[in-house]
Amino acid sequence: MIDFTLFFQEQQRMIESIPYQHTRYLYNEIDWDTRSLLITGQRGVGKTTMILQHLKAHYKNNTSALYISVDNPYFKNISLYEFAMEFEKLGGEVLYIDEIHKYNEWSTHIKSLYDSSKLKLIISGSSMIQISKQQADLSRRVIPYRLANLSFREYLLFKHIGKFTSYSLEEILSDHVAIASHIIEDMKPLAHFKAYLIDGCYPFMVEHKKSYTHHLIGIINQILEVDMPYVTNIKHAQIDKIKKLVYLLSTSVPVKPNISKLATSVDVSRPTLLEYLHYLELGSLINAVNQKARGYGVISKPDKLFMYNTNLMHAIAHNSDQGTQREAFFVNQIKSADYNKPKLIDERLFLANEGDFLIDGKYTVEVGGKGKSFNQVKDIEDAYIAADDIEIGFGNKIPLWLFGFMY
Repeated sequence: MIDFTLFFQEQQRMIESIPYQHTRYLYNEIDWDTRSLLITGQRGVGKTTMILQHLKAHYKNNTSALYISVDNPYFKNISLYEFAMEFEKLGGEVLYIDEIHKYNEWSTHIKSLYDSSKLKLIISGSSMIQISKQQADLSRRVIPYRLANLSFREYLLFKHIGKFTSYSLEEILSDHVAIASHIIEDMKPLAHFKAYLIDGCYPFMVEHKKSYTHHLIGIINQILEVDMPYVTNIKHAQIDKIKKLVYLLSTSVPVKPNISKLATSVDVSRPTLLEYLHYLELGSLINAVNQKARGYGVISKPDKLFMYNTNLMHAIAHNSDQGTQREAFFVNQIKSADYNKPKLIDERLFLANEGDFLIDGKYTVEVGGKGKSFNQVKDIEDAYIAADDIEIGFGNKIPLWLFGFMY
């Protein structure tokens, strides 16, 4: 017989201390009535806080709902399936399961629970690399959601600078002057944008300002030293070389990578390096962008590589190229805003033949500083400049910071 008293006591302690003043953008996008859902995202983006906020709002002091984290040593000696079934027998209706990736063969237990019980399952996990290995088994049973890092808009909210509406890409492209004019009535975006690029992508920047960089380095090491070895045969000597590769991406100008040369420097075969890059992207350490003509291979040669966000760049190296930062920010915000839209093939963002990026197969965007001209895209229909260091744009020249208001 399982004693649930300690679990409810721990749950009460956690929800009493959890903040509810602000929620992440995904909170209102999730269909919480779904029978079973899985929330993934990089460590530190706020998944645990979000599910505890939901528990606090809907089931506070209600013993029909229970939060558990399966990295608790208790679950080393007990079946998750048996624990959940016992909870249901005692009147349980909703089970919040955190850190699911730390439970061996977790997908088998979730599948059995879905088929054998009436429990509503709200699951979250930080290691997208580990989760991806088993998630396919649950495709008909679990609705997936992915939580991105903070947008610039959310950063302003969490820092109590201002509460602003999010806008679609189409709204920004067509009405950016009016939108920016409205925003700058309440705050000066350029005064905060540089800070966001350095240390504003994760909610823990509020409580851990002084140790922020240490937290980011810890996230990077966890992905490279724990998550990747879980699904690959990577050796520890190669991990150090992968770290050098990540450092190069943080400091170099945006160029098309020479995969064969990179493979030689990391001392692995070309196919192995492509596999590593695939997992680095899956783990939210890098973003790869391809030319549209290259096709849709899962492990295809990436035409351009960026760090996942600019905070990771600054944590690794303090001499990051400004042009790379601008493009990395743009790629991060465009991709993040599109994470949870149902799609068979991701055609959101490609490299453009002329200009920097092609979005939705229609919009060409050149990213640069405030002096960036239209010379490279002057003959292209639906071409835009995303310009840094300007508050308000004009015509098809749009402030770069405004693309941080998409979610």
